[in-house]
This record gives sequence, C-alpha cells and structure tokens, in this order.
Amino acid sequence: MNRSVYHAVVVIFLEFFAWGLLTAPMLTVLYQTFPQHTFLMNGLIHGVKGLLSFLSAPLIGALSDVWGRKSFLLLTVVFTCAPIPLMRISPWWYFAVISVSGVFAVTFSVIFAYVADVTQEHERSTAYGLVSATFAASLVTSPAIGAYLSRAYGDGLVVVLASAVAMLDICFILLAVPESLPEKMRPASWGSLRKVGQDSTVLLICITVFLSYLPEAGQYSSFFLYLRQVVGFTSETVAAFIAVVGILSILAQTAVLGVLVRSIGNKNTILPGLGFQILQLAWYGFGSQPWMMWAAGAVAAMSSITFPAISAIVSRNADPEQQGVVQGMITGIRGLCNGLGPALYGFVFYLFHVELNEMGTMENPGKDIKVNMANPTDESTIIPGPPFLFGACSVLMSLLVALFIPERSSLSVRPGSYHKHSNGAQNYSQGPKAGGADSKEPLLEDSV
Repeated sequence: MNRSVYHAVVVIFLEFFAWGLLTAPMLTVLYQTFPQHTFLMNGLIHGVKGLLSFLSAPLIGALSDVWGRKSFLLLTVVFTCAPIPLMRISPWWYFAVISVSGVFAVTFSVIFAYVADVTQEHERSTAYGLVSATFAASLVTSPAIGAYLSRAYGDGLVVVLASAVAMLDICFILLAVPESLPEKMRPASWGSLRKVGQDSTVLLICITVFLSYLPEAGQYSSFFLYLRQVVGFTSETVAAFIAVVGILSILAQTAVLGVLVRSIGNKNTILPGLGFQILQLAWYGFGSQPWMMWAAGAVAAMSSITFPAISAIVSRNADPEQQGVVQGMITGIRGLCNGLGPALYGFVFYLFHVELNEMGTMENPGKDIKVNMANPTDESTIIPGPPFLFGACSVLMSLLVALFIPERSSLSVRPGSYHKHSNGAQNYSQGPKAGGADSKEPLLEDSV
C-alpha cells in the first residue's frame, strides 16, 4: 500500500484525538453555558453545523479536484480545530464558531479523495477501512485520557493539550503531507459537480447513506446517557463499553472488511453491514439487560464495515478528477444526518416520555440517577428504547435501496482519461482497452 495512505491516517488520528480529549470538558461547559436548555442548544449547534456541512462538502470536494488536495486538507483541519482554544477563552464564541465551522468541517471527504489518488483500485477498500479504523482508535483512547486529566488537573490543561495536538496536525500537513493530485490530472473547471449530481447511481448511494447514517448519528448523541440512566451502566462500565466496541470496530474495518471485499465484492459487503446495523438497533430497542447491550455492541462493531465499503464503491466508479466531489457528496449527507439525527432521537424519546437529563447530576456525582419514565425493565414496558427501533426501520429502507446499487468490477478507461497501472503510477491512456468499451460503462460520464 502506498505510504501516503499513512499520511492520511495520521491527519485523521490527530484531528479526532484532539476533539476526543474535549469530550468531558465540553459537557461541563455546555451545561454551564446553557443550564436551562442544555440538550436543546446542543441539538441546535450540531444542527446548524450539520446543515452547513451538507451544503459545503460537495463544493469543497469539487474545488479540491481542481486546486489539489493538500490546500483543502489544511483548510478543513484549521477550521475544524479553530474552536478548541476558545473553550477556555469564551464559551459563547466557542459554540458559535463550532456552528459556523461546519462550512469547512468536511475533512473526511478530502481525506478519502486523497486516499483514492494514491491507491490502486483493488487497495481502496482496505485503505478506507484503515482510515475509518484510525478514527475509531482515536475515539477509543482520547475521551478516557481527557476525562482523567480533567479530574486530576482541571479542564484548562485538557484544552491546552487538545490545542497542541491540533497545531501538531496542522504542522504535519504543512511539512510532511505531499500533494496527491498532480496538476496534469486536474480538470480545467469544477463543472463535474453538476454532472455527478445528475447521476442516478450516485443518488441511490446518497439515499443509502442518509437512511443508514441518520439513526447512527442520533444514536451517538444519546446512547451513552441511555446506557447510564435506562440500562444502569456506571461511568466506568460505559468507558469499558466504548473501548471494547472501538477495538472490535478496528478489527472489523481492517481484517474483516478486507476479507469480505476480496470474497464477495463491495456491494455485497455493504448489504451484511446494513443487516448487522438493523440487528444492533433492534437489540438496543428491545434490550433491557446489560448483557444484551454488550452483545448488541459486538454486532455494532461489525456494522462499521458499511461506510468504508460505500466509499470504496463510490470511488472506484468515479473518474480521478471526480474523487473530491463524489466523496464530498457522501460527507455532506453524513453532515446533514449529524444535524438531523440527534433531533430525531430527542423527539422520539420525548414522545415516549423518556427524559435523558444527566447534566443536573454533574454537580452531585454521588447522587443516584433517576429516569423520568416507568422502569424500562418492568414487564409492562415492552420497548425500552423506541428511537432505536425507528432507526432499525430506517436502515431496513436503506438496505432495500442498496439492493439496486450496481456492482462494477472495474472502471472503463475512456479516451483521454487517466488510469493507474499495477505499479501505482498515474498514466495517460490514449484509448480504451480492447473489448472493454462495449461491456462496461463508467458510472460518472463526462459530457463530450
């Protein structure tokens, strides 16, 4: 595998490690800034950020196709990490900048386009799995480290450390990350955004991503509070749960993903991933015992293979000059889900009279947590976690849509297009390979 993939891995790890350190301090600052409407304001902040990401990600991806990856990689990391030092300087400015940073908080789209530039087609699923596993690894380690440092030395040290990690990431991009897209491979304009947006297969993939990631985003916003207040996990048990599921996700996205893609192809890897997600959400919805949550967590780790497989099938069916825009569209959909998912889960919890309000216990950590609902372990309570069942229905619809996504073994090479030979070098092809033009069509056609 090209060593430039590891540049992308380092960039992702440092960015999300910095933000993971702030998990515990951010909850404290959020409650202190908005004591009366904590979760409402949290939802609004992430809703604005997600909407801006949805609108900007395809455009930034298209521009990176024209002007190169490195400059936009630097731009996205700088703006994503810009709010971090403001947490101690001014909490109001911190949350305001988080909201508007959604315009540039699309690092994943540029990173995945970067990986597509430096890998051969058969390596791409494994490379995307490695990047996603690195993201999981950063979130396994950093929240626990941040929580420990916050208790031992205060939130100020955690913010300084997170700011230092973010600066290290920026310096690494400036000094060590090479440009992945040579000028001769860049299109003259970014009109590919319009062409990609008209492709029916890209539309199917975007719908699949939306329906599957919407419940996942909502789950992230409330699941750990749900484990504490409804299932009865302690803080230590929640931390252990995050670590175990994270480690299993890393194994799934590296070892298992590679085996499945080589054996059954990208599309047929997406389908079992979505099936695992349906099972996981249904188990969360009906489960009321701790062992059920642990078992469902193992299934959730297996479902993490879905997004790398989707990114790979999008990438392999796009031309080299369209990698940024197609990955931007997928990242934009995920950004929209990050805004809508928490609101959807909060609304469903409200409809079923489940109030997750742990913030009030932060000032009295020794006090027992009480949930404002009938005890979900009572036999009279049939569905302890209603939003998770709504999420399972959404993923089921996503699975039905994914059945219609075409699987292609390789891209056609059209006259005047670039392709990669087995040595990884980028070459210019003067014509299609014999016998290939009639049997295969490119997913994303340029107008002639």
